[in-house]
Amino acid sequence: MIRHIGKSVANFLSAVSMALPVSVLATQALAATSDAGQRTLNIYNWSDYIAKDTIANFEKETGIKVNYDVFDSNEVLEAKLLSGQSAYDIVAPSADFLLHQIKAGVYQPLDKSKLPNWKHLDDELMTLATNYDPGNQFSFPYLWGTTGIGYNPKQVQEVLGEDAPVDSWSLLFDEKYISKLNKCGVAFLNAPTEVIPAALNYLGLDPSSTRREDYAKAEALLMKVRPYVTYFHSSRSISDLANGDICVAMGWSGDLLQAAERAKEANNGVTIKYSIPNEGAGLWFDMVAIPKDAKNTEEAHIFLNYLLRPDVIANISNYVAYANPNKSATELVDAKIRDNPGIYPTEETRQRLFVFKTLPPRVNRQVNRLFTKLTSGQ
Repeated sequence: MIRHIGKSVANFLSAVSMALPVSVLATQALAATSDAGQRTLNIYNWSDYIAKDTIANFEKETGIKVNYDVFDSNEVLEAKLLSGQSAYDIVAPSADFLLHQIKAGVYQPLDKSKLPNWKHLDDELMTLATNYDPGNQFSFPYLWGTTGIGYNPKQVQEVLGEDAPVDSWSLLFDEKYISKLNKCGVAFLNAPTEVIPAALNYLGLDPSSTRREDYAKAEALLMKVRPYVTYFHSSRSISDLANGDICVAMGWSGDLLQAAERAKEANNGVTIKYSIPNEGAGLWFDMVAIPKDAKNTEEAHIFLNYLLRPDVIANISNYVAYANPNKSATELVDAKIRDNPGIYPTEETRQRLFVFKTLPPRVNRQVNRLFTKLTSGQ
């Protein structure tokens, strides 16, 4: 979910330096051991967004018990953060939400003296991240990717024929196509800051527009195709695509590639492909940060430093099929992930990508009203 970065992401071709020794991590853990007993850490992350063994390995190495919860939209996370009682020690907001959350004072600065693995982060990406977190004071990128289209080639061809525009947003935004695809199922993200910029960009407008009339045009487009959208959800499409229950979904690159992998593993006759639309698509990144009301900040820093280990984050990339910002981890990422242009876009493709900018409050209100109308169908 990142869900967002700019066009000039580095190629991440650095050679790897191996992980920080476990003894160093163990020393950190022991130094902060409390006489009160079991140390705990509360994490709130996107669904399907970590390797199966990441938490278990961390608990085994440190003795810290992790309570791990998931969400599927930035709006759900933000509501908890703005309440001032999030109950979490680490959260993973998308970058386009981060800046106004920082301004709202919901995060505490990171203590970089407790993050020796910070050195592995890609300098160019960290510079891009300063657009949302000036000076990289409160956060660092966790994973990044693109927002595009996942589809079942067989089902789409059966409905639309061999010339189906699978590399174009028209597959979703042109009534003549989506009205037919409705027969096999079409899913949209439940994310206004993804769906609406994609529609604006498809119309040839600024995806981060602040013009009221531009959003009126996006609303007209989206409401026209709304009757043919099967559902709005930000994670359900992974299993539904893999099972053949839907044939097309707007989604995040890693999620849709996970769907492809699950279908392959199931050997159920379903094939899923991912495309970055030729009109352009959003390039995003998700951050990790510590809420101001966190109770276990020492443990939070230990876990963040653990995430910065090349072997740990490479294992996460290999499982969830999202690119990571760790320059030392690139060589550890499986070749099928590292060399997949749907995960690490080519330079030519990156020229067609756009970043998600933080919008003024008045525009955000209009975006949210538009999306509420869209999802309710009224």
